[in-house]
Amino acid sequence: MEYGIICVLPVLTILVIAVATKRTLFAMTCGLTVAAFILAGNITGFAETFFNYLYVSMTNETMQWIALVIAIFGMLIKLFERSNAVQDFGYWAGRFIRTEKQAMFGTFILGVVIFLDDYLNNLAVGTTMKGMTDRLRIPRTQLGYVVNTVAAPVCLLIPLSTWAVYFSALMKDQGVLVDGSSTTAYLHGLPFAFYAWLAVIVVILQILGVIPKIGPIRKDYERAKATGNVFPEGTDEELISSVTGADELPEGYKPHPWNFLVPLIVMIAVTLLAGTDVLMGAAAGLVVAFLMYLIERKMSFMELLTACYDGIISMGFIFILTLLAFAVQGANLDLDLAGYIISVTEPVMKGGFLPAVTFIVCGIYAYATGCFWDLAAIIMPLVIPLANAMGVDPILVSAAVFSGAAFGSNTCLYGDGVIMCSQGVQIKSVNLMLATMPYALIAAGGSVILYLITGFVL
Repeated sequence: MEYGIICVLPVLTILVIAVATKRTLFAMTCGLTVAAFILAGNITGFAETFFNYLYVSMTNETMQWIALVIAIFGMLIKLFERSNAVQDFGYWAGRFIRTEKQAMFGTFILGVVIFLDDYLNNLAVGTTMKGMTDRLRIPRTQLGYVVNTVAAPVCLLIPLSTWAVYFSALMKDQGVLVDGSSTTAYLHGLPFAFYAWLAVIVVILQILGVIPKIGPIRKDYERAKATGNVFPEGTDEELISSVTGADELPEGYKPHPWNFLVPLIVMIAVTLLAGTDVLMGAAAGLVVAFLMYLIERKMSFMELLTACYDGIISMGFIFILTLLAFAVQGANLDLDLAGYIISVTEPVMKGGFLPAVTFIVCGIYAYATGCFWDLAAIIMPLVIPLANAMGVDPILVSAAVFSGAAFGSNTCLYGDGVIMCSQGVQIKSVNLMLATMPYALIAAGGSVILYLITGFVL
């Protein structure tokens, strides 16, 4: 069935309600409701359609994998908090990080170091740095912007990450090879991953002050400097009060970083050794942290178990949001949102315009649907044959697809990247999206120009 322009209604519903109410779960539920009405075609079939998407979301293997990762990270983060491991690391690092720029560059560098996977990056870096940035009165939206923006682009640019492995496999499927190798083809395409490069450059320039604080970040800076409140407007008072004053240590206490660094290093090492399997890495980090704190008598056995339980419970919001996100993604696929976007832009997918239009289409689709890896699997079989037929470099077009996916990961309200990062820095997804969007659009605008130039030159 052809739905036409009506297929964009669920996405518009989510964006409008989320921005107006700052209630992401409510917005997602409304969007799924609209999609279910459209797909059911009548009121009687609405409920069955609505719950069917939730059921399919629960049975999705990727959703189940993410749920396990979220649960383990929840336990690990709670152990870090209860044992004062993050607090100790923050005070130890505070000896070297004393200014706002140092804190933000420290965040940036840590994001580059943890390049293996964007989930690991978003959760680990935000958890690590928020204590230090709070003491320097740096807004959580500023911290979230840096963490979120570095995560996906760095995973795209460093060819050892989960992103690189997946995207090079897609290039192989489409016959995009150099010397018979898709990995070599991927490496040849990295200079053309313009959004990833520009997003990283924009972050650096924003930290240096060359690009000014704009949008929500500017407002949050003004409030943080005046009141010390680093959270966005509308944040629950309970969360603000739980953070305020929570970093005081007894007089004469000497903080040590190892209770935080050792589990983190183990997590990264095992993730790499397990073939970039974040689940195995997170589980290894959790076991190491549990045993360390037990042996050091930081916490009793029962306190450790309680912390693990509380950690899982603390991730309840993320569980539900991710569940709804997968349900909405499924509905968008059945509404053929991708097909509609492609049909609208197909008339200009010609010759030298192809790379730029591909990036725009992929960026819009990724932002609207929250699908990034799925996006590449859908779009690649469409645009690579077009590139070959028109004499456009397929490596350049592939890079445009991957760049569009990175843009979506940075900006989509209900994308897994934004969801994970917002949890790591403890702000709402909509606040992170609004803070990131102005800078992401700067990088995206520059990318369109560069794709137009290279499209005609190459």
